[in-house]
Amino acid sequence: QLRQLFGSAVPAFPPKFYLAMTKSMADERRSQLEQYLQNVTLDSNITNSDVFINFFRKLQQDTFKIQTQRAFLDVYLADGSNITLDIQTSDTAERILQVASCKMGLSRELIKYFTFFFIQDHDDGALSVVKKVAEFELPYVSLQSMKELQCKLGIRKWYMDPSLDMLLIDCNASMNLLYMQAIQEVKMNWIKPSERQMQELEFLQKNTNKAKFLKKIREVQFYGYVRLDPCICDYPEVGCSADIYVGNNEINCCIKLPTNQTKDVSFKINLLRSWQVTFLGATKDGEDDTLEFRFEYNDSGRWEWIILYTKQAFLLSSCLKKMISEQMMKATKEGPEM
Repeated sequence: QLRQLFGSAVPAFPPKFYLAMTKSMADERRSQLEQYLQNVTLDSNITNSDVFINFFRKLQQDTFKIQTQRAFLDVYLADGSNITLDIQTSDTAERILQVASCKMGLSRELIKYFTFFFIQDHDDGALSVVKKVAEFELPYVSLQSMKELQCKLGIRKWYMDPSLDMLLIDCNASMNLLYMQAIQEVKMNWIKPSERQMQELEFLQKNTNKAKFLKKIREVQFYGYVRLDPCICDYPEVGCSADIYVGNNEINCCIKLPTNQTKDVSFKINLLRSWQVTFLGATKDGEDDTLEFRFEYNDSGRWEWIILYTKQAFLLSSCLKKMISEQMMKATKEGPEM
């Protein structure tokens, strides 16, 4: 059906095996299908089509045996409060975002700067942004399938260029969302203000000067980045642990070496040729799913694959796509150089 609508814009479907498959053949085909789906979703025209949305709506509902019916869904803000929405279980994230923005008083023109994420609370008070919710995804259904992870649906800004903050501060609803998220990121130590910056931010917060607070916080290291949970990487040595920050057109890694020394590495996206996400299966204890994120990077004129093992691989992929999209839009607006 996609081929009929979009022709050659749809990637070639992986060939089928007509004889009995061995385990290695099944693994290979599973990997090919995963890559096919990732490639298909690169084209927003495809993911916004009725054929695509209806197929995945039915697939999600059938998989978890959830019928279309009225339901109530909590959407959490960065300050820990929530709003309750009256929805249908078959509503897509795009539809629910429209309902939420209306309830919060967020104008239609500004909806595109926000989106839903699945947020996981931890016993120690920390939290993780697990993944961005796809526009065609059914949040109600996904939450039912993620109950053991204790995930909730949160709304956060969705752009990687901090200068876009200035487009949103004239609207109270959007400014409040940005302000709450900025406060949360300071509290969680996701961004790194100096001692002086922290004093200035605390003063502005005490006086509830939200506009000046948002302007000042743009000067803080890692503001506008998405922080991932600590993960394992194979650079510069296999088995290193790393703190990952994605933003400002880079993947910034604070890597702990086997010698207990730390090394800060910045992988610029203009030197990144391709990346892929692979599902490796459950860990030995059977509790967590392992995802491999690998990217091909030009290091001093030589291409090499760098691997990260992180449960937030799809979030990292979404951030890279968003940064590239923003770069392309900026280049189109500026036009060719004179």
